[in-house]
Amino acid sequence: MRHAPVRPRQLPLDLAHRPAQSRDDLVVGPSNMAAAALVDRWPDWPSPVVVLAGPAGSGKSHLAAIWCEASGAARFAGGGLGRAAVDAAGQGPILIDDVDAAPIDEQGLFHLINAVREAGTSLLLTARRFPMAWGVRLPDLESRLKAAATVEIDEPDDVLLAAVVTKLFADRQVEVEPHVVQFLVRRMERSLSTANDVVARLDRAALEQKTRITRALASQIVDAMDSGQGRLDL
Repeated sequence: MRHAPVRPRQLPLDLAHRPAQSRDDLVVGPSNMAAAALVDRWPDWPSPVVVLAGPAGSGKSHLAAIWCEASGAARFAGGGLGRAAVDAAGQGPILIDDVDAAPIDEQGLFHLINAVREAGTSLLLTARRFPMAWGVRLPDLESRLKAAATVEIDEPDDVLLAAVVTKLFADRQVEVEPHVVQFLVRRMERSLSTANDVVARLDRAALEQKTRITRALASQIVDAMDSGQGRLDL
């Protein structure tokens, strides 16, 4: 008895889909409105040094990318600020993203802030915590950070998260029913980075199964993410 051949499952090409990080792609809501307004105000800032503080996935890096594009800022890591950063501050704005993700070069940051102030340029720092929670030991640096303008970014609320999820699907030219979006908002971790991950996994799963994105599929994906599976084997 001959068996019918098993048709292989279609695996979509693993093409990188970079999250859009232009100003037009930014979805603004109550949680990030003050931060977005401050970024848009540049160079009319209340202080030459600005800190955007908020939890992981709150959109700090997106706002930093917008500012970097508008200002032409040079990027540096907070753990190793040397002469190159100080020299760059004399030429234009500086960005340090996730400055508190690793031990901070306190002497380097102190000299960088002084250089920014002397040159009349700007320094944007993004961090998960407020500066006073960074554990800074250098009194002069602590004093400089107290003078910085600090803006908090909260976790996205339901309205903002739903708008972001809807836009992420639209960017991939995928139509999803509103009730599926609302289900995702209720079930997923409240962060913009997670929203991007969920949308990417759902898009891939739907392509593999040649199906629409339904609430059942959304539930499978979210359950798999909650259980720590790197990839859902459907």
